[in-house]
Amino acid sequence: MERIRKALKESVRVKEEFVNESGTALVQLAERIAEALTNDRKLLLCGNGGSAADAQHIAAEFVNRFVLERPPLPAVALTTDSSILTSIGNDYSFDEVFSKQVKAIGQEGDVLLGISTSGNSTNVIEAVKVGREQGLYTAALTGGDGGKLRRMADLGLVVKSKVTARVQETHIFAGHMICQLVDEMLFMAK
Repeated sequence: MERIRKALKESVRVKEEFVNESGTALVQLAERIAEALTNDRKLLLCGNGGSAADAQHIAAEFVNRFVLERPPLPAVALTTDSSILTSIGNDYSFDEVFSKQVKAIGQEGDVLLGISTSGNSTNVIEAVKVGREQGLYTAALTGGDGGKLRRMADLGLVVKSKVTARVQETHIFAGHMICQLVDEMLFMAK
């Protein structure tokens, strides 16, 4: 039981630190997403492993609903089409599995959210490079020191922990907050 309490305490501490350091940036990202959606653009998300699961989870909250009953919102997890992923990985390189999709469906004014616990996932970095070249607003949700992604994205949100589980717990909290904030910005009376 003590091990559980210790992990909970650490998880709460990491989330509080993230909110204190990145809360304003989280609101800015939600504003950019809300603006994109208002202008008939979309949210693209990518990541590997647990970050792929987070990308899919966040996209599902936008397309279906988060809390409010509202129309579906356009969000695409670039992690979900096994035929596209394996075709690109086989014919070219796993490093290009997201960037080729951004080239194919990314439009100026879209938002691309790259999720990487280390901030150094090559395929996410390549997607952000292509996104910037095509005029997408790019954001990175990372951990540790933020890695390369923090510096290359238009907006870097860093969970300053070296423990993967704590970073991922904070990432999904951030994802849920983005969903809530965008819903409130678009569908709640001011």
